[in-house]
Amino acid sequence: MTTTHRDVSVALVTLGCARNDVDSEELAGRLAADGFRLVDDPENAETVVVNTCGFVEAAKKDSVDTLLAAADLKGSGRTQAVVAVGCLAERYGKGLAESLPEADAVLGFDDYPEIAARLRSILAGEALHPHTPRDRRELLPISPTERDASAVSVPGHAVVRAGSTDGIGVHAPASGPRTVRRRLAGGPMAPLKLASGCDRRCSFCAIPSFRGSFVSRRPSDVMADARWLAGEGVREVFLVSENSTSYGKDLGDLRLLETLLPELAAVDGIERVRVSYLQPAETRPGLVEAIATTPGVSCYYDLSFQHASATVLRRMRRFGDPESFLGLLEQVRAFAPTAGVRSNVIVGFPGETDDDLQTLCDFLVAARLDVTGVFGYSDEDGTEAAAFDGKLDDDEIRARVEHVTDLVEQLTSERADERIGERVVVLVESVEDGTAEGRADHQGPEVDGTTRLAAGAHRIGDLVAATVVATEGADLVAEPCA
Repeated sequence: MTTTHRDVSVALVTLGCARNDVDSEELAGRLAADGFRLVDDPENAETVVVNTCGFVEAAKKDSVDTLLAAADLKGSGRTQAVVAVGCLAERYGKGLAESLPEADAVLGFDDYPEIAARLRSILAGEALHPHTPRDRRELLPISPTERDASAVSVPGHAVVRAGSTDGIGVHAPASGPRTVRRRLAGGPMAPLKLASGCDRRCSFCAIPSFRGSFVSRRPSDVMADARWLAGEGVREVFLVSENSTSYGKDLGDLRLLETLLPELAAVDGIERVRVSYLQPAETRPGLVEAIATTPGVSCYYDLSFQHASATVLRRMRRFGDPESFLGLLEQVRAFAPTAGVRSNVIVGFPGETDDDLQTLCDFLVAARLDVTGVFGYSDEDGTEAAAFDGKLDDDEIRARVEHVTDLVEQLTSERADERIGERVVVLVESVEDGTAEGRADHQGPEVDGTTRLAAGAHRIGDLVAATVVATEGADLVAEPCA
């Protein structure tokens, strides 16, 4: 690759979920392909790009604090510009720019294909107009023909999509079917994006409004991504999207994930495929079976229950009840008795009664989940639930969160204890002072606990068969099998 520009150093700081991790690596790929020099430490970067999270209030605050910390570097180091991208930037656009003048630019998803040009303009002193937020569900999805026509070749990288057809009225997902990517984090696990956006209308969730409608990546592009990651030393791919159970519906085949999983597991170098974010009401028996029985696919079910009371779930514009959810878990465990199951729940939702809360607690006891994330309800801008009556006061919500969290911690420890004596296969992700630590099949990255190997000399990337001998909360201790 040749460039008429001098190399400019750039650091990408990523907040939020694994979907943002993929977006940052795609931004890094585009920047590197255009002559930018990637550095790890923002203090050593002329430009700092913060990939923000806009999911809940705590994440928004963390994003703003990170932007302010990066902006502080402009007064003392080599940093010349701080740029906000990601969900918070997309969601609030001009409003964020006005409230946070310390950031030199606020860029939306449509700026991603031209990220290098945008950063060079900012460094040249040009003031870029922040985008105007809009409901991306109203935008027209890119067709497969337009996607292929907009792809261009970048020497030394995979194929990269040039962007939307005209930049107006076209939904260009942050992770399109044809992308260029540069890994920012090492390690034997990497996220692989299945799709962008969501077509559901949960009353509490703003994500579809700024991530857009559901758009699947083509299987051939997902496979190409997996092969590239394998060549980078990745041994586990973590399939991410806003709703993995919807994969393929816009391509005319709702069972596409079931056929894709064995192909991904067969990629040379990939030893483990993990699926994230399954919508319980859409989790069909064929997908349950495919995850449980396909060699190389983790028996891991990330089921977003959100609640168990049918009344609360209807107000959330979701579906289900304790009986149907427990029936789904019975299906899972009929195929794989030791399958890992995690979920998230929201407590304190408008109108939630004491009986609703008890229904949730009773369900959690019966469900025997490995890990449950507990979140207190808070209003999100632009959501239907923000206008609901029956709001609980903050103190009551905090009390309910504490009550359910205490219960979950107890249940998580009990579920971990049930695994003592169980044989697991651990993907080693770190080795420090001779102690190896990683994750078993039932443990998802970052949120589900880890397994420490009690003996043996292991290297990062090893897959080690071991027997669980002790627990530390959600974490396990295991001895390698002889």
